[in-house]
Amino acid sequence: MSELHFDVTGAEGPKTYFGRLTRDTLAHAYLFTGAPGVGKKTFARRLAQSLLCEAPKTTVLGYDGTCGSCRLFEGGENARHPDFLEHVGTLKIGDRDGASGFYESEDLTARDLVRQLSMQSYSGGLRVLLLGDIDFATHHAANALLKFFEEPPLGVILLVTTSSPGRLLTTIRSRLIELRFPSLSQSQIRDVLHGMGYDEEHAALGASLGQGSITRAVAALGDDEESLRAQVARWFFDVVGGGTPEESWANRETLEDGLEVLKSLVRDWTSRSAAGDAGTLLAVDYQTEIGELPKLAGTDAIAMLSKLDDAQRLARTNVSPNMVSELVRMSLTGRALSSTRV
Repeated sequence: MSELHFDVTGAEGPKTYFGRLTRDTLAHAYLFTGAPGVGKKTFARRLAQSLLCEAPKTTVLGYDGTCGSCRLFEGGENARHPDFLEHVGTLKIGDRDGASGFYESEDLTARDLVRQLSMQSYSGGLRVLLLGDIDFATHHAANALLKFFEEPPLGVILLVTTSSPGRLLTTIRSRLIELRFPSLSQSQIRDVLHGMGYDEEHAALGASLGQGSITRAVAALGDDEESLRAQVARWFFDVVGGGTPEESWANRETLEDGLEVLKSLVRDWTSRSAAGDAGTLLAVDYQTEIGELPKLAGTDAIAMLSKLDDAQRLARTNVSPNMVSELVRMSLTGRALSSTRV
């Protein structure tokens, strides 16, 4: 038997779950949830490779990396396996009479997917569809796939990932087996950053700033002054300083990560207010700015963090991102003004 691999960092729970499944016990559709950057799409791609790998194995998890099928996955995110179809982001409903061939358009639609996955498997085995960071442009687009989620063609496995499961239609979510992906540890993030070519100093810094997410870690290490982290931090210090920023950082793609940045800054403000220079910081790259903020009262800190928790729950629904950021701004402004009177 060939030596099998499954090169995914973290995700011990999902690994254990799929490591116990066989082809006979595998369900037809799964939903992977968790914060951005914790490896949901990477796990889904490796699972797809495992399912399509030609090497014999007792469970569904693992691939040898050398068979003809595995070689078609060597492109990573750009893999072009005839029995693996991936779409990331917003899905539109599409034309009833569109083309039916694989990879004929970079802008796949719900109806495209239904047509393409109704075709026969190239290898005579399974076919796998990955919908990464899924969002539906309209309810019609979601409904176009609903029957497909209910009764997919024989041999088709659906893998769906999202950081906002509350925004999925209940009728769709109820038809998927949901697995939660936890945040990564600092040591796991550091190892991944090493593998990406970062030196020890930058890998350690990224692990500290990443808050359990590779995406946030890489963004925090960027030098771009217009990165999301920089925009949100600038907005935060402007707001708590009594300003009213004209530009908003919040949209569907940035809202959840932006709220995590805000939460780390408020936690650091709280820590410095309570313990002075002895307080441990998460946002070590903004320690000077945090040190210049007025002392924050304990009740105000609790209220701010509570409002941010509320905002994160709202962000997982269909509430307008600008409305969420405005609610946060009002809370930060009110508590910041209160802190100046402490």
